[in-house]
Amino acid sequence: AAPPQKRFYRQRAHANPLADHTLRYPGTPPHGPPGNSRPETPLTAGQGAGGLWGTAGCAGQGRGTVGDWGGPEGPPCPPIPVELSPLFPHTLMLGLELRVKVAAFTGARIRALRLAQPGHYGNVACVRANAMKHLPHFFCKAQLSKMFFLFPDPHFKRTKHKWRIISPTLLAEYGYVLRPGGLVYTVTDVAELHEWMVKHFGEHPLFEEVPLDQLDTDPIVSRLATATEEGRKVQRGGHPTFPAVFRRVPDP
Repeated sequence: AAPPQKRFYRQRAHANPLADHTLRYPGTPPHGPPGNSRPETPLTAGQGAGGLWGTAGCAGQGRGTVGDWGGPEGPPCPPIPVELSPLFPHTLMLGLELRVKVAAFTGARIRALRLAQPGHYGNVACVRANAMKHLPHFFCKAQLSKMFFLFPDPHFKRTKHKWRIISPTLLAEYGYVLRPGGLVYTVTDVAELHEWMVKHFGEHPLFEEVPLDQLDTDPIVSRLATATEEGRKVQRGGHPTFPAVFRRVPDP
C-alpha cells in the first residue's frame, strides 16, 4: 500500500474533548482496539515483554494538518508509537487520538509500514478515542508502564483550562492505569503549560517528578522534543521546549 498523503487528511488542530463524539470503545478492558490498526500482538494484560505503553493524542501533529512521509522539509516525522517501535520491538504501544482524520492517517501509516517492512511495527496501534472520557475502558488497573503527553493542546483561555489533558481528576485516572514505578513523559513549548503540568503532578499524591539528569540512559528523553511533527516544527522555529518526566509512586 502506498504511504498516506497529508492532502487527503486535512484536519482542524483543535477538538473539544468534552463534546459528544461518535466513538466506539470497549465496554470493559482489556479488549483490543477496533479496526485494522490493532497490534498484531493482542493488547491484553501482562502481554509484551516490555509492558504496555499508552499515549493520548498519539499523532502529536497539530497546527491544522497532519504530516506526510517526506517532502521539501526533509524526512517524515512519525507519531510517537511509530517512532519508538523499532527501539522497543517487544513493547506494545497504543495511541489514543480524538481527531478522526489524524487517527485515520496514523492507522494508514502503520498499515503501510507493516506491508513495507514485514515483521516490523506489529507492536503499535492507533485508535480514535477520547482519553479524557474513556481511558478506563481501554486499560486495566496498573496495566501501563509508560504514558506520553507530547505537545498537548495548551488551551490558553482560562475558561478552557478544563479541556487540558492534565488536571487533578484526570491524574487520578492516570494513576489508576499506570503501574507503580511507571513513568509519564511530557513536553511542551508553552512555559505556562509546563508549569501547570509540573504543579498538578507535584501536588498529586500518586506522582513525583523525576530529575532529567537521572534519566541520561533513557533513549526516550532525548526524543521527546523531536518525535512528533509538532516537535519538529517547534525545533525549526527555534523555540525552547520544556520536557518533564514523572514517576508513579506506590499506593499510600
